[in-house]
Amino acid sequence: MKAALLRCTQAKQYMSVNLGGLLRGPENMSDKSAVMGEKTAAGEIWETAKVIVQALAIAFFVRLFLFQPFNIPSASMYPTLNIGDYLFVSKLSYGYGKYSFNFQFGGFSGDPIVKCCSFVNFPGREFGFGVPQRGDVAVFKYPQDTSVDYIKRVIGLPGDHIKMTAGVLSINGAQVKKERIEDYIDPNRDASPQGAAGPAVVAQFRETLPNGVQYNVLDYGESSEDNTQEYVVPENHYFMMGDNRDNSADSRFLNGVGYVPIENFVGHANVIFFSFKPEASLFRPWEWPLLIRWSRFFNWVR
Repeated sequence: MKAALLRCTQAKQYMSVNLGGLLRGPENMSDKSAVMGEKTAAGEIWETAKVIVQALAIAFFVRLFLFQPFNIPSASMYPTLNIGDYLFVSKLSYGYGKYSFNFQFGGFSGDPIVKCCSFVNFPGREFGFGVPQRGDVAVFKYPQDTSVDYIKRVIGLPGDHIKMTAGVLSINGAQVKKERIEDYIDPNRDASPQGAAGPAVVAQFRETLPNGVQYNVLDYGESSEDNTQEYVVPENHYFMMGDNRDNSADSRFLNGVGYVPIENFVGHANVIFFSFKPEASLFRPWEWPLLIRWSRFFNWVR
């Protein structure tokens, strides 16, 4: 009898415990779901953060070692490059130099917020696939202030004799072929040395360098740079000129750009990936479709 009572009591206790568990089951399930939801949300945030960090790391690597974006702020390379063009510059074309790894990011003030890798300092170039060639459009550090980037065309190689006579370029005593072509239309006077007071229609010529490279240049008439001394390019230096010959501070000015050392080269300009007219404003986005130069997208720089 006692054994039967003991078994009955144990059964009641078992039923009571399990019944209590069943009654509390939904609450437990909610708690578990909440914990799982928190873990899932945290996992998604972590995965998103990892993707962002990985994308930034890849972009930083590409920017530092392979291709660097530049925008054109001046008219010195008209008609080849216009104000508002954005282009990629290949760093591997000429190898790495002392200024290849400079990286800075600025805010709204003039001073950069982040600066990187200016401690790299070695002469010449390393790990390159070539050297600057006559006719290349290249980005380099301004010799008088290496925090400033310039973009010009390579005209003279080490040892070359360069001279301008009546607006005609001579290399090593031979005149560069210069043919008159259709006029260049510059309605906004962006390329004019006189600014808005300059002409809208400009004489345009096609030059052909000794190695066959062709490009167009502008000529606004007689200027002090049309007749120059003879320049002899030093060893490991290059003579750079803008295609907008009457509106370009370049190697003709020895107290300015002068001869550009090989160490100062950043890279070879490759392709325009974006372009907009100078009058475009960040605060008038409704005008962007009309001010973007769609036809210049993905044009090769030649």
